[in-house]
Amino acid sequence: MTNVHFQIYTKVLLITLVLTITQKNTTALGATIDDEDCPSLENATSLQPSQLIQRLTHVCRYDRLERPIEYSDSGERYPIKVKARIYIYYMQNLNSDLLQFKMHALLQLSFQDKRLAYSHYAPMKKDNILGQKHMSERLWLPHIFFANERESNILGTDEKDVLTSISPEGHVIISTRLQATLYCWMNFKKFPFDEQSCSTILESWMYDNTELVLQWEDKSPISFDPDMRLTEYNMQRYWYNETVVVSNYEHLRHGAFYGNYSSLSFTVHLNREIGFYLMDYFLPSMMIVAISWVSFWLQADASPPRIMLGTSTMLSFITLSSSQSKTLPKVSYIKVSEVWFLGCTFFIFGSLVEFAFVNTIWRRKENIELKKVNSKYIIKSTLTPRPSRREIGLNNQSRTRSCSSLDNIVSSTESVMNGNVNPGFNNYLTVHNLPIITTQSPDTVSITSNPNSAGHVINMDNNGKDNGENNKTAENTTFTTMTPQEIAMWIDRRSRFIFPLMFLGFNALYWTFVYYF
Repeated sequence: MTNVHFQIYTKVLLITLVLTITQKNTTALGATIDDEDCPSLENATSLQPSQLIQRLTHVCRYDRLERPIEYSDSGERYPIKVKARIYIYYMQNLNSDLLQFKMHALLQLSFQDKRLAYSHYAPMKKDNILGQKHMSERLWLPHIFFANERESNILGTDEKDVLTSISPEGHVIISTRLQATLYCWMNFKKFPFDEQSCSTILESWMYDNTELVLQWEDKSPISFDPDMRLTEYNMQRYWYNETVVVSNYEHLRHGAFYGNYSSLSFTVHLNREIGFYLMDYFLPSMMIVAISWVSFWLQADASPPRIMLGTSTMLSFITLSSSQSKTLPKVSYIKVSEVWFLGCTFFIFGSLVEFAFVNTIWRRKENIELKKVNSKYIIKSTLTPRPSRREIGLNNQSRTRSCSSLDNIVSSTESVMNGNVNPGFNNYLTVHNLPIITTQSPDTVSITSNPNSAGHVINMDNNGKDNGENNKTAENTTFTTMTPQEIAMWIDRRSRFIFPLMFLGFNALYWTFVYYF
């Protein structure tokens, strides 16, 4: 072998050796890289919980964007069942003006994900693996939202208020402490004796009911903190429900997704406590109405104090009512509280009208004649004034028998007695049979229903002659007269009793309506 051939042979051996070594190194390096991309679960018992979770959720064997899937024997896909439980430890009074309420709660969601089961990898590990939010970020989670929320967020820090638990069989529990402001439609027709029902609605966001089904836990799905108290309301009862909501072109509830979505809801029934309104609204309004009746004890011509008393009570009551209703929305229907407002306003306004009425009567200058002193004739004579009956009677008597005309007069008293009539003999008036008027002072006569003992009694007698015809005429022309001041005081005295009785009747009807309806 020549020297040239030897050199060529040597170079070939070297190249072959280099290629062999390079191939072995490449194979070893590839095996190392493959092992790092998909870590092994051998000897998982000796791994730390965080290491075990990291290997279980590695991208080579776990996709957090895909929900857990189970198949039937026929190959049909089952929807995943997510069970919910909620614990409420704080609930704020309803905000009537904004139609919303706020609550702090612990929401717990649980489901089965067999991809996270580690019992066959680490049979010695019997305890659940616990973690916080950083561990839940590696897992698939159902996207649940409050359908009637105004605002919601997780309380505290992200790490502290999210708890994740994974059992050896792959049962996952996610507990989140959150606060939510929720919408609640309220009916104020019976305010402040109203009862409200406010719901909390949970719905699936991404998956319809063929992919995900929401269910309440079998045992104690809804619970409340025993120390939770409400100041204005009293919780009577609550109930929960499972249903399906429809998302379509008309009710687009889930973005661009259409279909039927699983939903959970629970409703609390609240009854408003009325103690505050009894002490701060109803009793003060009764007192204001009663104060407006003080004007009935004042004289009818005392205009400044009676006007000031009526207007001040009216303004005070309006201020009191507006302070109670300013927290309510501007609804179009009539509330029970407004019925009370209108009733009290009617009685306060009635006292002002009564003052205007009696003050008008007080300022009249002529006496008013009555057939009898009772409500019927007094009100009728004051509301429908007419000419004085006494004046009508006197004028009729003067025209018929009191005065003789210039053409038909008697000459003298003797001529009349002798029956001789000489018309045109005298050119002066001779008055015969003038009535005798007897007047008694109202200070000495009490006002009763007896016309002979009330006011000014006017007896009309024909020269003291007592016969049947004259008695009949006197009976027909006997009236009772009262001064305007006496009538004004009479109306005030009646108002002192009529107004309280009417107000008591209004109270009875109002509280009966509230109790039964």
